[in-house]
Amino acid sequence: MDEITFGRVSLTLPGLDEPGLYLSNVESLENGRGIVQDFQYTGADLRALDLADVQLLTGRIADLRAAQFRLSEVRVNSVVFDTADLGNARWSDSKLSRVVFRNCRVMGATLAGLTLEDVLFDNCRLDYCTFEKNRAVGPVVFSKCSLTEASFFDCDLSGAVFDDCVLRRTEFGKGRYQGTDLRGNDLSAVFGVASLSKVIVDRVQQADMAHALLSELEVTFGDVLDGDR
Repeated sequence: MDEITFGRVSLTLPGLDEPGLYLSNVESLENGRGIVQDFQYTGADLRALDLADVQLLTGRIADLRAAQFRLSEVRVNSVVFDTADLGNARWSDSKLSRVVFRNCRVMGATLAGLTLEDVLFDNCRLDYCTFEKNRAVGPVVFSKCSLTEASFFDCDLSGAVFDDCVLRRTEFGKGRYQGTDLRGNDLSAVFGVASLSKVIVDRVQQADMAHALLSELEVTFGDVLDGDR
């Protein structure tokens, strides 16, 4: 298995180029046995993709477009999503292990009740997404992603990494963020700074966090009031 490192965290990537592994082209991700394995699913343009109680094991999903994308109780292991447009995805109660989302557009999605282990979001558009009750049980990395007005509620992101992401009006609600690495990001416009207990930041980010907190508290500076006289 290949690995990639971000700061103090190393992710195990899907081993899709291992000797002897052959990915068969499939026309659908649905299977009567509930298991799709050693597969390649490319170029689909769908009105809707609805999957429930399915296992996707070792494969690549590329150039996928789905106006509606609904997954429930889906186990995904060693899968790469490459250049996928997943519309207003609704993904719930699933486990993802060794999964990469690369150059994906998942705007306005709701991702709820997901267990994440060795999951990488790489150069993805995740604006306006809602992450709810998701749990990192292994490395999770957001790298060069846009998370404008995304929200995290009741999530356990302990040890997760945000690497060079856009966090404009991103909301960090109640949750666990111990050891979450936020170094190298502009934190001046995030919401929920008070929830970010025990995160990792650079010293230069103290001013960003102070600015974000003061904005959230709607503090008025005295010199502004004096100027109104």
